[in-house]
Amino acid sequence: MRTTVGKRFWPGVIAAVACVVLLGGCGLRSASGAVLAAEPGSIQYYESLEGVPITVAAKDFTEQLILGNMLSTILSTAGADVTNLTNTPGSFGVRQAMLNGDANISPEYTGTGWINYLGNEQPIKGEIAQWQAVNDADQVNGLSWLPPAPMNNTYAFAIREDAAERLGVATLSDLTNLDRSELTFCVESEFASRNDGFVPMLQTYGLTRADLGNVVTLDTGVIYTATADGVCNFGEVFTTDGRIPALDLRVLEDDKAFFPLYNLTEVVATDLLAAHPELEEIFAQLNPKLTNETMLELNAKVDNDGDDPALVAREWLIEQGLVS
Repeated sequence: MRTTVGKRFWPGVIAAVACVVLLGGCGLRSASGAVLAAEPGSIQYYESLEGVPITVAAKDFTEQLILGNMLSTILSTAGADVTNLTNTPGSFGVRQAMLNGDANISPEYTGTGWINYLGNEQPIKGEIAQWQAVNDADQVNGLSWLPPAPMNNTYAFAIREDAAERLGVATLSDLTNLDRSELTFCVESEFASRNDGFVPMLQTYGLTRADLGNVVTLDTGVIYTATADGVCNFGEVFTTDGRIPALDLRVLEDDKAFFPLYNLTEVVATDLLAAHPELEEIFAQLNPKLTNETMLELNAKVDNDGDDPALVAREWLIEQGLVS
């Protein structure tokens, strides 16, 4: 099962460290290294970027495979000489590549930067406030965070559509209206013990563990199918996972805004951005189009349909008119 968005940061760190230490070994090597070619669309060719070396690093799970290839194709189309390090193992591998200067652009999530990379325990409320906080704090590391996309790949709870209709639930606040026997949950072990996890979430919504029915601890990859199969009514999920539409699950609205924000954006080496401010102009055309609904669809094409993430990325860019 893939790791998602760096929120589960420590599993796999030892392997990632080994890869980074042996730089040029497994830590910074794409599965293919290819950059799929495209012609300009609304994103034009920039003479100022012609031949400029840019290295894109992205993590090794579906969403990041799509996004890393997306950024690589966009930058190549805009004129840069792109090295594609999509499929770098883990959050730690990508972060170290950015800090060491082995990569200078990566798709990243504001909550990951604020909590996992910069070591803050409390998230900032509000998408723009959280982005501004992580951007300001990471300047000392020579990294800038561009204005984020609407897409927010955070924790959530999902329920089967038929069960949602039967129980009349659409928000997490609706849980308080249910009988104890219906309050059955599937969660992963880490989430059950996090300070932004299960028990504090229950408290925010006026519940305790004593108010619940059965709570099953499962591996992340199993939770989606277990929820769809009725092992529990409510399963812990990530909001842009392609299995949500594939398994006909409904994500409950976090109407009290408990969960941290993990909005997607591009992290760019500050010196590169200063030399080429047109990069912000380029990604300002992309980011507003990246919503949760978009990523659900694109992730599903890879995870459920078996499509190639690089082709999925380029086809979507063409559909949107960003490239041709």
